[in-house]
Amino acid sequence: MAALYAQESSSSPIGAGVSDKPREQLIRALQPGPELRADGDGGMPTLFGHFAVFNRWAEIDSWFEDHFLERIAPGAFKKTFRENRDKIRALFQHGRDPQAGDKPLGPITELREEDEGPYYEVPLLDTSYNRELVPGLEAGLYGASFRFEVMREERVEKPEASDDNPNALPERTLKEVRLFEFGPVTFPAYAEATAGVRSLTDHFLFEQIASNPDRARELIRLAALVPAGDDAPATPDAGSSTSGQARREQGRDHLRDQKEEPAWRL
Repeated sequence: MAALYAQESSSSPIGAGVSDKPREQLIRALQPGPELRADGDGGMPTLFGHFAVFNRWAEIDSWFEDHFLERIAPGAFKKTFRENRDKIRALFQHGRDPQAGDKPLGPITELREEDEGPYYEVPLLDTSYNRELVPGLEAGLYGASFRFEVMREERVEKPEASDDNPNALPERTLKEVRLFEFGPVTFPAYAEATAGVRSLTDHFLFEQIASNPDRARELIRLAALVPAGDDAPATPDAGSSTSGQARREQGRDHLRDQKEEPAWRL
């Protein structure tokens, strides 16, 4: 019989549980991405679409987050839309594009849950960075992505194999999330980029520290100490019996110990 765990967010970045998983600064991407609608006055078009879908299992295979299946339950965004809407931003590349930076794409005029998932409308500001984005958006070259924190979830740590989960990976259902920002993203170039839902957490976190050589060297050092499996022996230069899971958590903690930035930034 599979065990079901319901968990609230705590002050710890990694919630206690049978299989600890980070709960904040997470990024999910969806393909196909945003659509554009001309408003008929010859001005800038409106960006619209769903940045997530409900009740679709997605396999998350991440160094930072671990390996599990995840789905979003209807209602997961209702509280954050109601209480945090004024703090949510629509950004390109999560505010890390060299040209656009963390400048908002436009005001969020619609933000609600629909049967399919969270729906948005953003009339694009008439700016140079938005004008450069329009051709790629019209060609469907971008995915949709959002950054969030898990506030409430249900987990099945040892499920039975099923059609949705043939490898019996741990399952996580997101019941409530706190949304920080969303918008179009360019996927890293590999095969899975063409369809479905996946995690971009690793990509953006490692990109964040790449500009700081000291942090990069520390992460490389920690990664070298993490064996392929948690039960594998420690490397000779590790000098301790610290488990692979503990070393992985050290790396996650190191990623979190960054200088605090505005709420819409990683």
